[in-house]
Amino acid sequence: GLLPLDINNPDDQSHIFNLGEGHTPLLNYNDHPLAQQAGFTLAVKDEGKAHPGFGANPTQSFKDRGMAMTISMAHQAGIRKLAVPTQGNAGDSMCEYAYAAGMEAVVAMPDNTPMPILGRVAALAAQSDRFKLELVTGTIREAGILLKETWLKKGYFSVATFQEPGWRIDGKKTLGLELAEPKQTEDPWSLPDVVIYPTGGGTGVLGMWKAWNELEALGLIDHFRPRMICVQSESTTPLVNAFEQGTTEVAPVDPGETLAYGVNVPGGVGHFKVLDIVRQSGGAAVAVSEHDMDVALSSVWKDKRWWVCPEGAACLAAIPRLLEDGWIKPGNKVVAFNTGSLEKYLPDLRHLL
Repeated sequence: GLLPLDINNPDDQSHIFNLGEGHTPLLNYNDHPLAQQAGFTLAVKDEGKAHPGFGANPTQSFKDRGMAMTISMAHQAGIRKLAVPTQGNAGDSMCEYAYAAGMEAVVAMPDNTPMPILGRVAALAAQSDRFKLELVTGTIREAGILLKETWLKKGYFSVATFQEPGWRIDGKKTLGLELAEPKQTEDPWSLPDVVIYPTGGGTGVLGMWKAWNELEALGLIDHFRPRMICVQSESTTPLVNAFEQGTTEVAPVDPGETLAYGVNVPGGVGHFKVLDIVRQSGGAAVAVSEHDMDVALSSVWKDKRWWVCPEGAACLAAIPRLLEDGWIKPGNKVVAFNTGSLEKYLPDLRHLL
């Protein structure tokens, strides 16, 4: 199979913890002014709010895909104590699935994480001694250092990005599988021309790429791949710097301040792999300003009433630059990712609605 665990295999069934994640919709945004003006089609892959007739990520974030696989695989391996450093959503998601699996979990996150995210983990930690929340000043980098110096020494297993055996990437493969699968029964498997993705650690990019390579090996698609566009905030641009400088290594940066907390990752273990995929695909890494994110978020709320998170807004904010530089061309099929729900950021963003 395309995933490590098979729901139809009796030996796997007791280890699979599925809470309805995935199977999210592609929302038609062809009435976006630039799509109409430039003649390309635009869809938003909405990982946030639930839509009738589709699956729903239980914590309203794409992180549920990776954590569903991670908790299931850890359970199969006999691991019952987990730890994760996070900018927010991955910790919320891990707790959701660890609770369902009867595991113990420690989450370390920045103390300025949006309260709807931080509060969910804090509430669970207050109610159950199986869960612990550690707050740090800084970013996911400082959270990781804290866990390494304390909880990992106590026997907790780290499921930080690229520190587990690839389970989170396998979970994120489902993003790529859903983009490729036939939309109607008679349709072939196919891929869009451009994928715009907000990139923090980059597991989503690696997961999609892995999925497409496996689909090609099965003969379901050919060698064509979308141009992968990785979007970051101008405040924190490790991938963008390396792409623009033409280097193969991605140097860590000092993190800035951005409302797109999920992409405020100053350095990622797998960034060099993400950069390689971007270049293989003929894509790009681009940065957008906080102002342009705000405008995009407000516009999509006004036009469509979609609860797009700041990271999703960053993808939409990148479109003018991508058109100008030729990364999006007339006739292209473009998919932009909204990786979570605006609801999880409301205290900080209500003024934009």
